[in-house]
Amino acid sequence: MSDTAVETIPQAGVWDIDEVHSSLEFVVRHLMATKVRGRFSEWTATLTTGSTPGDAKVEATIQAANVTTFNEQRDAHLRSADFFEVDKYPTLEFRSTRVGELGSDNHFTVEGDLTARGVTNPVTLDVEFAGAFDDPYGRTKATFSATTELEREKWNLTWNQPLDKGGFVLGKTITVEVEVQFVLRKEEQK
Repeated sequence: MSDTAVETIPQAGVWDIDEVHSSLEFVVRHLMATKVRGRFSEWTATLTTGSTPGDAKVEATIQAANVTTFNEQRDAHLRSADFFEVDKYPTLEFRSTRVGELGSDNHFTVEGDLTARGVTNPVTLDVEFAGAFDDPYGRTKATFSATTELEREKWNLTWNQPLDKGGFVLGKTITVEVEVQFVLRKEEQK
């Protein structure tokens, strides 16, 4: 719990992402040794909350063409048919199917369906609720951190190359890290 967050579940309503204070990043092993980090710089998300955390639903749309690892050659490869094939599949989509109850440690799980390259698979996110509060501009916000690990081949992200001495260029597991601030829609604020 941060120093400025209030220990309460977010009030019922519809919340939109505060893009300036949110990030969607990923980490993958490269050459079996180093970790390469990347991020999606354009994405949207909506959180709908009810009277209990279990009533919540979340939806997100990620613009695949806006993937960046801060290396233009690698980014172009990620946009190609070897990976996201952004001309054919411009977005990745997430839709929650179940939100677990908030634990005493402010953690809960969000289960949902992730669609990439036209393939949908279930995923489970470990989520930490950091708090709900009013910011200095009178907006009601709720903040969350979430992580999950994905086996990229389940979404037909299978490109790889063997190394001469064994192993592969890319790891099969991707770690996804999400930091998100949601803002309660103005018409929902009390």
